Amino acid sequence: MRLLLVEDDDHVAAALSAILARHGFQVTHARNGEEALQALLPAGAPPFGVVLLDLGLPDQDGYEVCGRIRKRTATPVIMVTARADVRSRIHGLNMGADDYVVKPYDTGELLARIHAVARRTGASEETAAASGAPATVILGPVSIELPTRRVSVDGTDVPLTRKEFDLLALLAQRPGVVFRREQIISEVWRTSWEGTGRTLEVHVASLRSKLRMPALIETVRGVGYRLVAPAS
Repeated sequence: MRLLLVEDDDHVAAALSAILARHGFQVTHARNGEEALQALLPAGAPPFGVVLLDLGLPDQDGYEVCGRIRKRTATPVIMVTARADVRSRIHGLNMGADDYVVKPYDTGELLARIHAVARRTGASEETAAASGAPATVILGPVSIELPTRRVSVDGTDVPLTRKEFDLLALLAQRPGVVFRREQIISEVWRTSWEGTGRTLEVHVASLRSKLRMPALIETVRGVGYRLVAPAS
């Protein structure tokens, strides 16, 4: 698997690259945000399986880099940082990160998280392809193109993070049907960790804002959420 390591400390990068290489990863090292974005650009190059993104970069904030990566690719992003507070984690996930690892970390745990994120990504794409579901879901002015992960409202593209798209696509499978919070967290985040509940609320709020349709996703108090198809 090709892996993009975004880390400004050459000593840390060299040590981590050596460990990753021993476990079969082809590592490309970027020292700042611009190098990372350039590494993701070349047409025809094999895609990266995962991006390991340090937040303390010299040229720009790692959160900003994550947001810019999300506009270019759906490649999974794991944030690696010393910022351990809950607000920073929520912000990172809301910016499009697929996982968040706090320094200092155990190398074995980091490797497990890399494989888990890559496995979840591959499994979700294979499931969508094999399900026989329509390639595009139309809900009033909202168009959801599943193969390209493109969402538009009245013909205007709306950029979403990976998790925002996954959440919207899940609810759009059965408009009007209530999805329990536990079910959403299990299918979108692939975890049962209770702390993810706050992250779910953040993603729902972000979707309502980006789509400019607050009534599209209805909160069913004490149960979960459902997608209310707009009237034709």
